[in-house]
Amino acid sequence: MKLPAMRLFPLLLVLALALLTFWLEQMVREDAGPHPSLRRHDPDYIVERMSLTRYGAGGGVESKLEAAKMIHYPDDDSTELIAPRIVQTKPNEPRLTVTAERGVLSQDGEEVFLYGDVRLVREGAADRPETRMHTSFLHLVRARSLARTDREIEISEQDRVLSGRGMEYYNDSRQLHLRERVRGQFEPRKKAQTAK
Repeated sequence: MKLPAMRLFPLLLVLALALLTFWLEQMVREDAGPHPSLRRHDPDYIVERMSLTRYGAGGGVESKLEAAKMIHYPDDDSTELIAPRIVQTKPNEPRLTVTAERGVLSQDGEEVFLYGDVRLVREGAADRPETRMHTSFLHLVRARSLARTDREIEISEQDRVLSGRGMEYYNDSRQLHLRERVRGQFEPRKKAQTAK
């Protein structure tokens, strides 16, 4: 039994429309995603000359974060810092100052990743001289008073210089761990001259 062409035409037309509708739905679903600005790495806000102060339970300043510029990106919720400066002034701990060319702040604000000419200075105390560190990358974890790197680092303190690759420094306990290729130069202490 053969169907006339006139009877097949509406059936083929409905089938073609169904396929076209299916194809259009697939195209729309591919485009329906987050807002176009969220698909690109464009900032949603920029703050110039930013300063953030964190206070302790007793009301005293614990740390201060400053940056020439802070840039926030909504696509990955990252925050970039240009020329950051961090000062930690916790009670009963030496004052710690860190500077770098740029940095990235973690989403919860508890960690900072610093890049480019990173310098850390821990003020001296009655029992310890000032300590200076220089590296190209430093990861700071505020809650643990921890500074660490997996890169080359140089540490100088009065008449001593240490260098190596990979380091962990705990500011509250003043513990320093160097991981690889450790080298040190220690000048002998000068004896006090007695009066004649």
